[in-house]
Amino acid sequence: MTSTNTRYALRLDPGERDRYRMMAAAALEAEGAEWARAGIGPGASVADIGCGPGAVLRLLADAVGPDGQAVGVDGATEAVEAALAEVGELPQASVRLGDAAATGLPAAAFDVVMCRHVLAHNGGREAQIVGHLAELARPGGAVYLVDVDHTMLWMSPPDPDVADLHGRYLEYQTGRGNDLQVGRSLGELLEGAGLTVDAFRVAGPIIRAPAGVRSPAWAARGELRESGLATDADVTRWDEAFRRMDALAQRPWACVTTVSAVGRKS
Repeated sequence: MTSTNTRYALRLDPGERDRYRMMAAAALEAEGAEWARAGIGPGASVADIGCGPGAVLRLLADAVGPDGQAVGVDGATEAVEAALAEVGELPQASVRLGDAAATGLPAAAFDVVMCRHVLAHNGGREAQIVGHLAELARPGGAVYLVDVDHTMLWMSPPDPDVADLHGRYLEYQTGRGNDLQVGRSLGELLEGAGLTVDAFRVAGPIIRAPAGVRSPAWAARGELRESGLATDADVTRWDEAFRRMDALAQRPWACVTTVSAVGRKS
């Protein structure tokens, strides 16, 4: 995330951790071939920068196997503790506290350096972070970026209260200086770090929104209240909206599109 030992931006309650696992499984299904082309496979050394609660780190550790190495780094103690619980029994996996732009990991040591949904939460530091990721990749290795363009996210049919929550969340993130369309800039950022862009694409399924799953905006409801962008009545209204959606027999369609780019180090 942003800086070492910060509070995690999204509350890591059981529901939020389940959402991370669901999204990690969807990412593997959508990107599995790209992971392999980047160099993620048996025996590889992989770093997951901004690993959060470790859902993707767990899949990376499974992919590299016992002869590989999967190292997660996050700037929030809460996330590091959750990631340790997620991968704790896997000897090839480890987690450490560190900043995305200064992880403390050895330079030129990793076949693939992955960084997912971190740049959009670190406005103004995007180039600094990607430059550091490039330093961690070995010659011939890859930097694998995944991030958002929030203009591509939608749900059909929409719920006006859930849409209102999403709008407040975008206002909150923009007010912090974050770029919620940073996915469009991934190729430029990789080239700015001296890497050759191997792939730059939009991916992700359109799915039936699962009952019981909440959005990142809901996980940030406390921060919305603290910043003056929401009241207790707003939170109650949003909760009621999600409960209405949970009760629908016909699930809404949801687009969970992400942007990915792979840069290769010469």
